[in-house]
Amino acid sequence: MGIVVTLAFAVSATAVLSEVWSKEWKTLLLSLQVTAPFLHVGGVLFMTLLSWPIALHFFRMNKRVHQVCLLGVYLSVLFSLYLVPLAMYSPCIREAGTLGPKPTLLGHRGAPMLAPENTLMSFESAVEAGVDGLETDITISADGVPFVMHDLTLQRTTNVEEVFPNRTHTPAALFTWSDVQLLNAGAWFLSWDPFGTVSSLSPEQRALAANQTVPSLAEVLDVANRTGRTVLFDLRQPPPGHPYRDNYLNITLDLIHTHINSSQVLWLPSDQREEIQQVDPELQQTAGQTASIQELQDNHITSLNLHYSTMSLQHISKYRSVNISVNLYVVNQPWLYSLAWCSGASSVTTNNMLLRDIHTPLLLVTPEQYSVMWVLTDLVSAALIVCIFIFHWWRERGLHFWSGSRQTHKTGPYSKFRTELSDVWSISSGNVRTELRTPSTLHTITEE
Repeated sequence: MGIVVTLAFAVSATAVLSEVWSKEWKTLLLSLQVTAPFLHVGGVLFMTLLSWPIALHFFRMNKRVHQVCLLGVYLSVLFSLYLVPLAMYSPCIREAGTLGPKPTLLGHRGAPMLAPENTLMSFESAVEAGVDGLETDITISADGVPFVMHDLTLQRTTNVEEVFPNRTHTPAALFTWSDVQLLNAGAWFLSWDPFGTVSSLSPEQRALAANQTVPSLAEVLDVANRTGRTVLFDLRQPPPGHPYRDNYLNITLDLIHTHINSSQVLWLPSDQREEIQQVDPELQQTAGQTASIQELQDNHITSLNLHYSTMSLQHISKYRSVNISVNLYVVNQPWLYSLAWCSGASSVTTNNMLLRDIHTPLLLVTPEQYSVMWVLTDLVSAALIVCIFIFHWWRERGLHFWSGSRQTHKTGPYSKFRTELSDVWSISSGNVRTELRTPSTLHTITEE
């Protein structure tokens, strides 16, 4: 019953985790493309160390069936581990000189680890950190002003509960721009500390963060224009009944034309793409999903903005062959950035400004170098395991390994010293009992 309950729990837990972490399984598989070579070496080392207790128990087992089962399971796992590299693939195992340039960085909502997301402080911090572009999200206010806001409501990143307590769950697009300007967009960052980085800020930086407000799209475009950065933004269509629901694209285009060069803007909205292209052909038309090359070219797409889980060296190479660049989001870990680099991504959207300090992928070897590492690891491991089994065989069979002071019984090794001592004790005890039985001894006892 315990086994059945345990099995049922394991199956249920696996099903729940598969549903909750459905996107994370893809991430796990991607991580193996960078970590698998190191995991292979670590696994082989573990199995080599495990051979010591395996060999010890193997030679002390009395039943041949138990020995065969133990050794069979161990060797099956060991040889499977030895052959794992045959099924391994990594874009970072490549010929020398074929690695392309490192991906450039786009600050995801600015630099959200250094300042409150989607604020001017965040975008300025991203520029200071050396990013090549800024990524953000745009909402159209009730009076037609495009402003920066990722969420559907203002609740998470502003103090709307204090200023407008009855409109906490009201869509952000239904607020006028004057209402939005009344809100604080930085205090939540200091209290929540979403990335655990607030302690690294100076007192001046904390004071600046505490007084941040929601910026307009015009302010962000001015920052990008002044610093020569590109801008990638997702534009949310206003909800039904909104006064600017039908012409929100034209409002945004007019703002771009007055604040920045169109060639610096990666235009992501897919609505009315053909009309937008005719109005402003200098915009970098960007698609948010994959499609055939012909379809992308028909829509004048020059770049793709894709989730990192879709990365593939073959697909990215295919797109780049026709001058379609690929940006991957949201890439924060060094291993993921390394994989994006090896896969040929042109840029990545990130929260982590420290990725700029990575100058080479975490794993970068030629196929020949990896083959040598793989074969050498397996051969050394096999030699050590054979030596360990031979050692235990000699010890359990009583072969004189150092001074010949051990002998083997059915129940295992015993010291000759202990055996001789027990023999002396047995002989001594026998002599005492014999003396007690002699007539002279009995006569002495009677007299006493």
